[in-house]
Amino acid sequence: MRELARTQIAQSAARYTVPVVASRREFVEAGALLSYGPHPVERWRRAALHVDKLLKGANAAELPVEQPSTFELVINLKVAKSVSRSPSCSLLQADQVIQ
Repeated sequence: MRELARTQIAQSAARYTVPVVASRREFVEAGALLSYGPHPVERWRRAALHVDKLLKGANAAELPVEQPSTFELVINLKVAKSVSRSPSCSLLQADQVIQ
C-alpha cells in the first residue's frame, strides 16, 4: 500500500479515535497504534532461499510451504498514550516503540 494511503488511514483513525492495528510496521510509522506480523527481514531472507533453490533446479511443486517463525511487534507510543491514559506493559514486550 502506498504511503499516502497509509497516512490517510492513520489520520482518519486519529480523527475518530479508532486505534488501528496492522500487520506491517509502515502503518505504525504513518500513525497506526501497533503492528504485529512476520519480521520483514526474515520474510525476505526465506523468500531468497526459495529463489536460490529454484535457480539451482529444484521443482517448485516439491518445495514446502513455510509459515513465518519470527514476528515483530511495533507500537506507536504517541497513539498509545492518546488511546489509553497509561500504556500497558506490552511496551516492554515490543520489538520497537516509535515515539
